[in-house]
Amino acid sequence: MPILTSADAGETWIEPDEVPRPIVAFGVAMEDVGGIEIDPHRHRKGQIILVQRGALSCEVEGGLWIVPPRSALWIPGDALHAVKASGALEGYNAFIDPKVGAALPKACCAVSVTPLLRELLIRAAHLPYLYEEGGAHSRLVVVLLDELAAAKVEDLHLPMPADPRLRRIVDEMMAAPAARGTLASWARRAGLSERSLMRLIARETGMSFGRWRQQLGVVLAVKWLAGGVSIQAVATDLGYESTPSFVTMFRKALGASPGRYMAERHPSRG
Repeated sequence: MPILTSADAGETWIEPDEVPRPIVAFGVAMEDVGGIEIDPHRHRKGQIILVQRGALSCEVEGGLWIVPPRSALWIPGDALHAVKASGALEGYNAFIDPKVGAALPKACCAVSVTPLLRELLIRAAHLPYLYEEGGAHSRLVVVLLDELAAAKVEDLHLPMPADPRLRRIVDEMMAAPAARGTLASWARRAGLSERSLMRLIARETGMSFGRWRQQLGVVLAVKWLAGGVSIQAVATDLGYESTPSFVTMFRKALGASPGRYMAERHPSRG
């Protein structure tokens, strides 16, 4: 099918759960989405979202994922999720029937995208919704499923606590990530002792307070870098005293410097 644009996306949308095919795929290309927020929703089919240009953030039951260029997000069927995007965006979606997706992850995860997986998703997005089954199109779908099942999981996940006291802290941190308050100061804001705060965040997120705050910095950095913000500006906005200290943290977390990480995901490269 044609790639959807901001002018026709609403008119041509078809509910994927109602299409009698194991995979329903489409692409989206918009020069300036101006800020899109898709309210929490769910569908029976699982969903893979590939970002080719721009960046998405997606909150899925208990977690926040950032999806930079050349990465993808897998959302299992029936998982409640909400999506946000801003600026220019190019991406591809595939909705996968649980009957053929048994080998796919049971939980939401960000995955790296091989050139083959990317081309398979793009090719699938150009198929008719009701593509002919039993021939070349069906074989393409099988290869797409195999490649998706083998995709490497990326650490772009931020566990989101459900406790309202912790969510207030999270909201404040995300609004002003450069505010590097101490554990004691955050505990006072939440009306908790330091020990109680440490226990609560470990129980709700599976991370220590310091590890969770660092991961917040990682996902925000990836989102901002994908939007074109400079490495120096990102380091400042996250409250780092120097750019090298930010780069060191980023490299330890994702295995590459910010510049190299984004270069590998730039649509005009490789």
